[in-house]
Amino acid sequence: MQKFPENFIFGAATAAYQAEGATKIGNKGKTYWDDYLAEQNVFDPSTASDFYHKYREDLEVCQAFGINGIRISIAWTRIFPNGTGEVNQSGVDYYHELIDTCIKNKVEPFVTLHHFDTPDPLFKLGDWLSQEMVTAFVDFSSFCFKEYGDKVNYWITINEPWSVVAGQYIIGHFPPNKQYDIPKAIQAMHNMMVAHARVVKVYVAGNYHGEIGIVHILESKYPISDKPEDDEAAMQEHVLANQFMLDVTFNGCYSEESLAVVKNILKQNQGELIIREEELEILSDAAQKIDFLGINYYASHFLKAYEGESLIHHNGTGEKGSSIFALKGIGERVSNPKIPTTDWDWPIYPQGLLDMLLYIKEKYPHYKKIYVTENGMGDKDLLTNETVNDDARIEYVRLHLSAILKAVEKGVNVQGYFIWSLMDVFSWTNGYNKRYGLLYVDFDTQKRYAKKSAYWYKKLAETKELL
Repeated sequence: MQKFPENFIFGAATAAYQAEGATKIGNKGKTYWDDYLAEQNVFDPSTASDFYHKYREDLEVCQAFGINGIRISIAWTRIFPNGTGEVNQSGVDYYHELIDTCIKNKVEPFVTLHHFDTPDPLFKLGDWLSQEMVTAFVDFSSFCFKEYGDKVNYWITINEPWSVVAGQYIIGHFPPNKQYDIPKAIQAMHNMMVAHARVVKVYVAGNYHGEIGIVHILESKYPISDKPEDDEAAMQEHVLANQFMLDVTFNGCYSEESLAVVKNILKQNQGELIIREEELEILSDAAQKIDFLGINYYASHFLKAYEGESLIHHNGTGEKGSSIFALKGIGERVSNPKIPTTDWDWPIYPQGLLDMLLYIKEKYPHYKKIYVTENGMGDKDLLTNETVNDDARIEYVRLHLSAILKAVEKGVNVQGYFIWSLMDVFSWTNGYNKRYGLLYVDFDTQKRYAKKSAYWYKKLAETKELL
């Protein structure tokens, strides 16, 4: 039997665009998703899980099931419908009510400021490639701190910078749907880290009582063989997707190793990284002030050397074995026959989470604390007799929680876990056919049904014991 510390947070995660719905209610402005999804005419996010209307019910469920923390995000365009300019008071009031309801139900809100939902007018100016976006994000964040800072103890600046740029410029399944433009991805990552750093400085200067951090998706990278070229491929993708931004997060600068690898990748992809002199001081200052790191972890990857042009096929349907991910100048992700995968070709490898936690402890020993802010298993759940027997999900979560406990035993300061997700939600590229929730959502009626995993998680939260 393994036991968690008494103060450990057993949380659940959501995101505004994926859970709230109400995309045209309360004077909400457009994100870059609205027109794009309407044009595709495949998935409709306008209702999602209707958290906008059902949050009171959902938070009561949290309390009843022992969930004492929740990740929510503030939809930027509910506050500033155009991204900047006029404030929408109905949106301001909504988040006051949501946060108050979290507190009333003894569910600690961890509030994310940017969770994949850039306002459409700022997207058209270049999104994270533009300085206008960076400045607007700092202004939006500053407004939120002043408005909600006396209630919110935990703030997250940006969710998964790597996923944002990979979706927008490498895989091409996020607007503007560019593929293989690695130079734009790298520049956008840098700009996001500058925006994060500026927001951290604003928060600390405001003398707010809470803590502020950032959430990175971190996937361990392994060579598929002992060949030196495969080892180099794994190292290159690790630096690009993990170390490049972790360096800035904790050290406030890019290490010589990271810059050398990134510059080599840029050279092979005909690009360059622009770093402004004034940004270096901002990055350095913020790294000393960040309070926590959030890690989102779902999978790790095995790589081999790759000499061809970039080639990607995103498995968004659950057609097992259809995924392709090969990047020019980096490497190709390949299946490891010893490691099981989900229907979406994501390796189920809890060892990768343990390895990443230990890597951070060793590489960045001055880190303060870590929360695993997302982890969970997407599946094609079936509702039977008003529940879902999701034993595969329970086992997935159990194995990853066991990896966290092993890290804690080795001295890693992990203080909480947030399962993705509280309820079934809208997925950016899968719509509603890939379910993660503890609560099954009938999207026709919006009725919730507790899955078997919800009762398992409740017992875990109550006893702190992992059986």
